[in-house]
Amino acid sequence: MPAKSKPGQPLTGAALIKETCRRIRAARSAWDAHNNRACRGERARALALYESLSKPEREKIPQVLRVWLRYRSEKYFGAGRTPPGTKPG
Repeated sequence: MPAKSKPGQPLTGAALIKETCRRIRAARSAWDAHNNRACRGERARALALYESLSKPEREKIPQVLRVWLRYRSEKYFGAGRTPPGTKPG
């Protein structure tokens, strides 16, 4: 069994790719459950991890997850959307 990393240590290599995939899947699960607040938080964390990956590492993320993270969810969580907690009026 591999040794667990310490909480303060940044992830690298395969562990970083695995954690990024896990975060994207968690965001998708929250999205499917109509839990937008949880989805927004998980998506932000997943996007931060994804941005830290190099180009060859990004290719190791399954395409379905990349598409959801970068394009489909941008429609709903992008900068052009109304921020949460504000009411038009």
